[in-house]
Amino acid sequence: MLSAEGYTVASAPDGEIALRMVEAEAPDLIVSDIDMPKLNGIEFCRRVKENPATRLVPFILITGLADRANRIAGIEAGADDFLGKPFDSQELKARVRSLLRLKRYTDELDSAESVILSLALTIEARDPYTRGHCQRLAAYSLLIGERIGASDEQLSALHRGGYLHDVGKIGVPDAILFKPSALTHDEYELLKRHTVIGDRLCGDLRALSLVRPIVRSHHERLDGSGYPDGLKADAVPLLAQIIAIVDEYDAITTSRPYRQALPPERAFDELAKDVRNGLLNPDLVDIFASLGPETLFQTAAEADRLAASMASA
Repeated sequence: MLSAEGYTVASAPDGEIALRMVEAEAPDLIVSDIDMPKLNGIEFCRRVKENPATRLVPFILITGLADRANRIAGIEAGADDFLGKPFDSQELKARVRSLLRLKRYTDELDSAESVILSLALTIEARDPYTRGHCQRLAAYSLLIGERIGASDEQLSALHRGGYLHDVGKIGVPDAILFKPSALTHDEYELLKRHTVIGDRLCGDLRALSLVRPIVRSHHERLDGSGYPDGLKADAVPLLAQIIAIVDEYDAITTSRPYRQALPPERAFDELAKDVRNGLLNPDLVDIFASLGPETLFQTAAEADRLAASMASA
């Protein structure tokens, strides 16, 4: 039926084989009967939707028209649509077309997010002094997020924010980004725009809705002296406060053209000074410091290995 419409169709004799086929090569869409041997359609659907690699694959469950209980179970398992038995072939084709259009849109969003991540890594790679910076920020911020009991969604945003926080620098001239001497007032104002540019780059992606406040506000400070919006106190997003702390720490503990890297103890002296001056969140700085130099050293080393593997991929 669907083959005649130009689709490539693969079938399986039971639910277990179907699951293995899906895990081996994620299809564009799944149509499954509820009544299957070895693994029924509802459990098949649940396992597909629990797997991060296949959870976005549209799933149509075929049920009896009056089978209300199975429809409810199917919804709870994550099914995207239902067909009642007996079903009309035209209805099946229409639903398949509709769900495939939705999947194409989702794939485009995933691709757009990948492009933005690639931009962020490209910016970092242009400067040998910041290589590994994104990976270290992502790792450091997760340590703090876990200590404060952040939700899975917040932890995901921190991880992505570590990579994407400076993506807006793609819109800042290299002459400013890599200027060896102090920036003029006008140059510094241009540099500060990277937060707004990055926010706009992420703006059309729903998947980055929790990341946008990090990208826009990681240079805000609690006393209102930061940019771009001069936010104060609790108006500065919590996740942006975390990235601000680890960003400063990483800048101090890595070498720059104008100075050598300083040890963690000196970095925490500087962070403590910023806390006393009302710039940084004292509780978050204390949590970060409590991790200890050994944990931070190991975390940085693992992040650097990841950066090296990504650069050679």
